[in-house]
Amino acid sequence: MSFKVFDLECDQGHVFEGWFRSHEDYAAQQAQGMVQCPACQSTAVSRRLSAPSVHTAKRTGAAAAPAVSSEQAEQQRVVREVFAKVREHLRQVENVGDDFVSEARRIHAGEAAERPIRGTATAAERRELAEEGIDALAVPFPLDDEPLH
Repeated sequence: MSFKVFDLECDQGHVFEGWFRSHEDYAAQQAQGMVQCPACQSTAVSRRLSAPSVHTAKRTGAAAAPAVSSEQAEQQRVVREVFAKVREHLRQVENVGDDFVSEARRIHAGEAAERPIRGTATAAERRELAEEGIDALAVPFPLDDEPLH
């Protein structure tokens, strides 16, 4: 049996993985309020941008999963390479951690030097920043120096 693995985030900013049999299975469970954050039990959950991943049960012989084509292997290599470059670039950006929202507001108001920053913010905080005209992008993966929520 194969599963689709989705990166999910609740409205409180907790990021976690969900395994579903299909996109339709995820959609049905989401519509029924069955997809729930393991950290805070919120059912206000959305999918995050992620690299494609399908997990299958290990099988042998005639029932074995088909081999990955060279085209698929190349696509996977490119995706891994792009994510590695994005991670490396983001590691060079100043990490302000839990002060991200306040520092973004200070920069926007001209009270702090304009520069790229990164840190943590909940989905609700990102919406508030957007309403204030402050661009903030949710990165779909943690970096080495960031705690997992």
